[in-house]
Amino acid sequence: MNNKKETLSYIKGVLMGVIVTVTCFVVLVTVGLYTGRLDLNSAIKTGSSQVTDEQAEKIKDKVNLLSAYIDKYYLNDIDYEKMADSIYKGILNGLDDKYAAYYTKDEYKDISEKSSGVFCGIGAYMSQNSKTGVLTIIGVVSGGPAEKAGVKKGDILVEVDGENIENKDISYIVSKVKGKEGTSVEIALQRKNAAQLLKMKIERKVIRDNTVSHKMLDNNIGYISVSGFEEVTEKQFIKAVDDLENKGEKGLIIDLRDNGGGLLNTAIGMLDRLLPKELVVYTKDKQGMAQEYYTKDKQEVNVPIVILVNGNSASASEVFSGALKDYGKAKLIGTKTFGKGIVQSSFELQDKTAIKFTTSKYYTPKGNNIHGKGFEPDMKVEYTGKMTKLKETGIKVDNQVEAALDYFENLFR
Repeated sequence: MNNKKETLSYIKGVLMGVIVTVTCFVVLVTVGLYTGRLDLNSAIKTGSSQVTDEQAEKIKDKVNLLSAYIDKYYLNDIDYEKMADSIYKGILNGLDDKYAAYYTKDEYKDISEKSSGVFCGIGAYMSQNSKTGVLTIIGVVSGGPAEKAGVKKGDILVEVDGENIENKDISYIVSKVKGKEGTSVEIALQRKNAAQLLKMKIERKVIRDNTVSHKMLDNNIGYISVSGFEEVTEKQFIKAVDDLENKGEKGLIIDLRDNGGGLLNTAIGMLDRLLPKELVVYTKDKQGMAQEYYTKDKQEVNVPIVILVNGNSASASEVFSGALKDYGKAKLIGTKTFGKGIVQSSFELQDKTAIKFTTSKYYTPKGNNIHGKGFEPDMKVEYTGKMTKLKETGIKVDNQVEAALDYFENLFR
């Protein structure tokens, strides 16, 4: 089989196209709305270049060299589409930005579905350690495929369909776990004190993500748990706040532990229910241009608030907590938050692929940027796992929730 000219031409075409893209980046985009994904709401065109003629020539020479070696020695057929995607991913990986990524059409579709709150997968919440890249299961959807298969909080995801996912971008991993309804995914988990990896084959199903749950605890203290800031979360949260108010709550606990963030607009909408019309967060880009975000009306909650946080409370969780903390509306109880004070913008390209990278920093109303630092809680309480049955309602709560209830009891004396 003689396809040398075809191979050489294709590789040069793709890679030289990359050079042109780097030296003159002109693309129409649609921008996502994440914390993490800034609201730009318009197409972007830029002709600026940070690549010198000398650098471009050096890249061109290297492309020719790589093409020649592949053409002469590579044994197998080439998957041109896979090669092109690898090149595009390489450009984003070269930004020295751990949040940067290139998404294929299917990967971006999966990510977009997850943010809508309705997606097809196994129903497991995951969090990735920014330093080690380790991906930990932080929860499962009640009654979902993962829970039924025996996946537990604290399990470490090691493999997906036989692929080692160490140090892979969490968005890529999520796209691998998700898929068409009725298909299956094989995962390997590392569980504490288990001698071997636990391997499971789990059938994917449609997951309707209830990101908010609520209940009334003893002494009329309302409790709302928020697992993520998705499109469905704002309405679910407002409904929970209204219900607890109607039942006569005297204080409110908002549980953001293990909440890694999500949509910025959702966080702002939720703050709008709690705060009067105020600045809640602002961002600054590389040119120092600021964009401010405000709540819209005078409606607010007039009971004391406690926010439960831990090391996995990040991004939109920190925007939410920071605004309430700055205005003196809430106390933080738990442990130090993650410390993600930067914004990533997602750009959907014309072929339905997408790119994501860091575009700005965000600041709380008082001008604090907590990137790499996190919020220290007003009351530090380490999680012990100890459960206590409440006297009035009979509900079992962990030691950090109990600490919040103790705070309110002392406050109301």
